[in-house]
Amino acid sequence: MKRRNSPTDSIEQSIRRTASHPWFERLARLGYASKGLVYFIVGFLAAQAVFSTGGGRTTDTSGALSEIVNQPFGKFLLFLVTIGIIGYFLWRMVQTILDPEHQGQNMDAKRIAQRIGYAFSALAYAGLALTAVKLIMGSGGGKKDTTEDLTAQLLAQPFGQWLVGLVGSIVIGVGFSYFYQAYKAKFRRHFKLDEMSQKELTWATRLGRFGIAARGIVFVIIGLFFIQAARLSDASQAKGLGEVLAILAQQPFSPVILGLVPLGLIAYGIYSVIEARYRKILRS
Repeated sequence: MKRRNSPTDSIEQSIRRTASHPWFERLARLGYASKGLVYFIVGFLAAQAVFSTGGGRTTDTSGALSEIVNQPFGKFLLFLVTIGIIGYFLWRMVQTILDPEHQGQNMDAKRIAQRIGYAFSALAYAGLALTAVKLIMGSGGGKKDTTEDLTAQLLAQPFGQWLVGLVGSIVIGVGFSYFYQAYKAKFRRHFKLDEMSQKELTWATRLGRFGIAARGIVFVIIGLFFIQAARLSDASQAKGLGEVLAILAQQPFSPVILGLVPLGLIAYGIYSVIEARYRKILRS
């Protein structure tokens, strides 16, 4: 007797058909390029704050979008970036639901954790896309400390301190996973190696390792601030990307050492653009 497809199977098949279209691949590649531009701007502004004698300012990914919209033809450029961010969100959703890069493999704890990570990434870029749309429409939404707001909401829940501490521990764990990725450089297996020269692969590896390690440092620091917020039951202790970069820029230690993180974010931005060109976007 022929097995009838369940509603879940039908949904997966529809998503698979959508992801198999060439336009979806182009959209995903634009997403990697847009993400690269955003991180390049974040790293560039932070590097200015560290190295420039005239000072500078740090920002997060939402602030990078504001920088784009304030440039000549900024709204048009931000419109293109927004399309890319939406494309990256959709690609992350496909990775979450279909896990196309590991089809045919047994589900294990590592793959489950990876898919959960894809889902959180998709949510983050959905929020970033919403911010971009507000900027294009001219509303901007005002400056809002979403990290502190989120922490305050968690602290208000039963066992709130434990929840914030758990978030901090997870963020630190993600940071150390980035260190591992940077060390192993397994991200190279996602490249179309047959289309890359040895020199291109070498530079992609160097930039990827440097950039991913820099993100690891940022995640570990953010996680430590979450744990501090949990310990003191004080939401103001939680810090986001822009605040962490600002704290690093203000430290009295060697600017060269502190500058490694902003330069690493610049490297990550360039690496993401390389991904836009050479990454395998699997189609079924």
